[in-house]
Amino acid sequence: MNFRLAHLSDIHFGGENKDAVAAAAGYVQAGGFDLVVVSGDLTKFGEVAEFQSAAAWLATLPEPWLVTPGNHDAPYLAWAERVFAPFRRYEHHIGPARTQTWRGAGVAVRGINTARGAQPRLNWSKGQMTRRQARAAAEAFEPGDGLRIVVVHHPLIEMLGGPMTARVWGGPAAAKRFAEARVDLVLSGHIHAPFIWAYPCGDGRTYAVGAGTLSVRERGVPPSFNVVEVEDGCIRIIALAWTGSKLEPYRTWALDRRSR
Repeated sequence: MNFRLAHLSDIHFGGENKDAVAAAAGYVQAGGFDLVVVSGDLTKFGEVAEFQSAAAWLATLPEPWLVTPGNHDAPYLAWAERVFAPFRRYEHHIGPARTQTWRGAGVAVRGINTARGAQPRLNWSKGQMTRRQARAAAEAFEPGDGLRIVVVHHPLIEMLGGPMTARVWGGPAAAKRFAEARVDLVLSGHIHAPFIWAYPCGDGRTYAVGAGTLSVRERGVPPSFNVVEVEDGCIRIIALAWTGSKLEPYRTWALDRRSR
């Protein structure tokens, strides 16, 4: 198997790093990727104009692509809409919010919405993953799926030493279920820093993969996105950072891939 995926996240149109966004788009357009994934937070405040900018930018990227929403994609200022129809704007401008699915030759990708417009805790920006969501995603994979990928916005298990937390209700239980389902990668964003973390369950070869941000909301890490390259026995992750004048590797990882 040879499969290449571009993983971008947290672009925050309305507060994007314009040069980094343009450089990322140019790289993806020229990169020969099999799939482009955006793991949420396309906008800053969920405003209509921000969604319009995000949709126009997505239209410049080569298809296919899979996009899942983040907490910033629920309207920040329109309280009633955020509570009762938090992803109406997202679905009008971008696409399905609840789940997303893509299949290629031996590859299955499932997107799940971990963001909520409101929830019974003070910080509504943190994530949730219900048992039903996790079960449905795990059961969506088929025996012939040689590469299994889940896309969420919030990391299901906290990144050690990360610049912020996700505190996903139901996250650790979902991570365990995905490891049992032999998911290879769980792609996420939210914390604005690239990372790799093997889930401490199953055979240790289900990996959380976080992408950085392409916004001006940096948290000690330059704007970046990930390139994921998969072949038999190995998964390589390259975090490409915008230096202010060019893209260059910021971190690289080589991961053992389980055999099917």
